[in-house]
Amino acid sequence: MKLPAHIAKLSLLASAAALAGCGDHNNEPEELNAVPSYLGAITTTSYDGTSDDLLTAGLGKTGLGAAAAPAYVDPLNPTAKELRRNAIFANYRAVLDINPNSGYGTLYGPNVNAVGVAGAGEGMVAGTEYMAYADDGSGKMNVTLMVQVPAGFDPVNPCIVTGTSSGSRGIYGAIGSAGEWGLKNNCAVAYADKGSGTGLYTFDDDGVNLQNGLLATRTAAGKNASFAPAVTEAERAAYNASYPGRVAFKHAHSQLNPEKDWGKVTLQAVEFAYYVLNEKYGTLASDGKSHIVRLTPKNTVAIASSISNGAGSALLAAEQDTKGLISAVAATEPQIQPKAATGYTVRQGGSAVAAQGRALFDYSTYAALYQPCAAGGATGLARCASLAAKGLLTGANAAEQQANALTRLKAYGWTADSDVLQGLHAGTNILVAVTYAYAYGKFAVTDKVCGFSFAPTDATGAVLPFTAAQKAGSFATQNGIIGNVVYEDSVGGARQYAFGVSSSTGQADQSLDGFLCLRSLATGVDTVTGTALTGALAAQSARVKTGIAEVQATGNLKGKPAIIVSGRSDALIPVNHASRAYLGMNAAAEGGASKLRYIEVTNANHFDSFSSALPGQIVPLHVYLFRALDAVYANLKNSTASPLPPSQVVRTVTRASATVPITVANVPPIAATAGANAITVSGTVVDVPN
Repeated sequence: MKLPAHIAKLSLLASAAALAGCGDHNNEPEELNAVPSYLGAITTTSYDGTSDDLLTAGLGKTGLGAAAAPAYVDPLNPTAKELRRNAIFANYRAVLDINPNSGYGTLYGPNVNAVGVAGAGEGMVAGTEYMAYADDGSGKMNVTLMVQVPAGFDPVNPCIVTGTSSGSRGIYGAIGSAGEWGLKNNCAVAYADKGSGTGLYTFDDDGVNLQNGLLATRTAAGKNASFAPAVTEAERAAYNASYPGRVAFKHAHSQLNPEKDWGKVTLQAVEFAYYVLNEKYGTLASDGKSHIVRLTPKNTVAIASSISNGAGSALLAAEQDTKGLISAVAATEPQIQPKAATGYTVRQGGSAVAAQGRALFDYSTYAALYQPCAAGGATGLARCASLAAKGLLTGANAAEQQANALTRLKAYGWTADSDVLQGLHAGTNILVAVTYAYAYGKFAVTDKVCGFSFAPTDATGAVLPFTAAQKAGSFATQNGIIGNVVYEDSVGGARQYAFGVSSSTGQADQSLDGFLCLRSLATGVDTVTGTALTGALAAQSARVKTGIAEVQATGNLKGKPAIIVSGRSDALIPVNHASRAYLGMNAAAEGGASKLRYIEVTNANHFDSFSSALPGQIVPLHVYLFRALDAVYANLKNSTASPLPPSQVVRTVTRASATVPITVANVPPIAATAGANAITVSGTVVDVPN
């Protein structure tokens, strides 16, 4: 088959660049491939693409879509291979809607190829997987990095895609998002767990996770534990006696504020990928042992990508890239926090939005107050009543109070499109609020911040210890936020937060007192009286604010081509505080040099699973990640023939019911010309059409 002229030219240029990378032994010294100093021991595993593979762990499209996870031969002693398989099963499904009527198997999924054509196969990908810790030698960081190199990788046309995990997930957290796109396009995928990952620690047996998911005691693991809290044996025993069943986990309790390094570890994953690729494809040096560097940022495309926290990591990596490692960015629903809420203006329909550019901890603690009221139910309505009694809500009855809660959420920056999802996100924002309070403040698990801890609980909200089987399978089943939020200060004793009784109200109002405390840490003032905090709470608030300042973004992508995609209905990461605000911050930072494009998708939100649960309101956003990746990849290959699409609102079409299959008509492509749907940036003013 004859290649088009511009593709043939690119291939010749890439070949020449690849050959040039080998060096001229007569005129210049050989550049030897060297393992990055922060990497620990590297494990390497190859997969044949039939019995096991990189993308689906041998499950294929059918197995990933099965109703239940694969069983372990021995649930108390799963093997590392079984844990990997089940981790891929759980993480793939966590970020995708695997209902065939929602597009799985037709618009996306392992069997859908790189150009979007669904096939009859299982979509398994042969190749090699490399894994290592990135650490400073202390064993306290132990960020898991992984590189997957598909068998189809072409060193003459090399590409790398980052797959930093979303949420607090482990190393396979981006397998179904950036990972799948990269493997299908024969790119190496550079993953990072961001220093969060599962990282479970159980006090009753001093148990930790190892990198491969197996369990060990803290003593036996030594510096190889994914996470172990900084407690002495005496402190461990005392805490376990006082708070049996409670657990610690890495994201909340590492006392390192891992988010401050999410950009750095994403860049380290790319460096790991270059090391792996040059070991694999570089020629032997004259010493007969080392390999000559063949692939470099000058002859390799590297796209920073992922979703949610992983997408924020991609943007931070691009901002912090001083070595030219990142060629472009394609990210969806990023959890990104602009360093300022001023200096730019976000407008929708010609009017300034109610609020913009707030920090995650700010808006998540606000949501943790009002979303439970919006959700309703007995304890949710009790939350409404308690808020009203404290002057934090208006309304003569429950219906009016719920309506006021939604009004307040919109006034704080959520879009009206997210109203239908507010109540459904209450539990998620509560997990975020408590987890990030610990993380930003670098608090120890024993600090009991605002009365909160973490543990498994039963149907009544009582604390239960993890069973041996739950511990053994935790690498696969836990998403990095372990157990449930427990309110230790509930009247009558500790209970899961939804069952908690506040001492100030005497009501089962979902532990309102604890969330008023978290809100005070965010604002620095008492949430009810408005007076400045003093004493211990003031000190805790200062620590949290210091942590928040460590993670904020500049908006300067240094001229890299970039596409951000977000759903207008996002009730977890509101677009006014994240994507839209970042576009404004970028305009202030880069001005006319910016190559950032913003795609806002109507009827899309943070969790694609709602496209099955709420088919009349929600469509999957996932297809637009792949379209954004396609667009930036084509632009990098030939910017003249494939210009980036303009910023725009993409107007989707919802379904009558979940039994109606989604087609391209429901999720139309990103348009080459935006017309009336154009999102414009004039100076530092961002205008989004209604």
